[in-house]
Amino acid sequence: MNIESVCKLFSLDDDVAVVTGGSGVLCSAIAIGLAKAGARVALLNRNVENAYPIVEKIQEMGGTAMACSCDVTERKSVENAYNQVMDRFKRVDILVNGAGGNHPEAIASPKKRFFEIPPEAMTWVMQLNLIGTILPCQVFGEQMAQQNTGVILNITSMSAYRPLTRVVAYGAAKAAVSNFTQWLAVHLAQEYSAKIRVNALAPGFYLGNQNRALLIDEKTGNLTPRGKAILAHTPMARFGNPEDLIGTALWLVSPASAFVTGVVVPVDGGYNAFSGV
Repeated sequence: MNIESVCKLFSLDDDVAVVTGGSGVLCSAIAIGLAKAGARVALLNRNVENAYPIVEKIQEMGGTAMACSCDVTERKSVENAYNQVMDRFKRVDILVNGAGGNHPEAIASPKKRFFEIPPEAMTWVMQLNLIGTILPCQVFGEQMAQQNTGVILNITSMSAYRPLTRVVAYGAAKAAVSNFTQWLAVHLAQEYSAKIRVNALAPGFYLGNQNRALLIDEKTGNLTPRGKAILAHTPMARFGNPEDLIGTALWLVSPASAFVTGVVVPVDGGYNAFSGV
């Protein structure tokens, strides 16, 4: 196989990729990576103005992108975004479900014991992470079923593999996303087309807006005890950079992984492989 053939394996020329939560630290990097591989990218965000700088960045490097307002927990909102994408690009080849997050009231801590966590906060986290993954798969996945081809990439978490302290609702939601990923991979291949693939990425620990205060002391800039514990259990001894996700994401959505479906791939610096001794 020559270099040209290898490059073609990872090419997304003329593909249309939809990325939910596309303005986030991790998914914006993935979106830019997909655009560099040739995809036309639609960024779906609840606060659409947050996606505009990413759209501009993609356009400045010669790519094609658009932004749509979308609340992934509301089917009508997802359908409206779908219609906008179809009006512009006429098809969808790739769906990246990156919208997600946690709620401060759904975190167990000395200030908020597990026994006191309100069900409303737990529901909010489950709704955003699980239902916010399922609804786009229903809306955009139906179009993939009609065209008999497509790729779905869900974003899960290390907390889906093993429960992490504090984040009770988030871990349960992401574990459900991993299970749903495998279920949907089998369902779409058996019921609709073997050319529709569904996989997931499980990022390790990356510094972002949601977790920075938990990992880095704002006053000193040093690692918190939790940050030290994480790096002590990460064989590569560092936090991930958003760009670390691009290669694996590109592999999973491109023809290079044509026989891969129903897998959850850790991108974690070895965290999940390390037993602690």
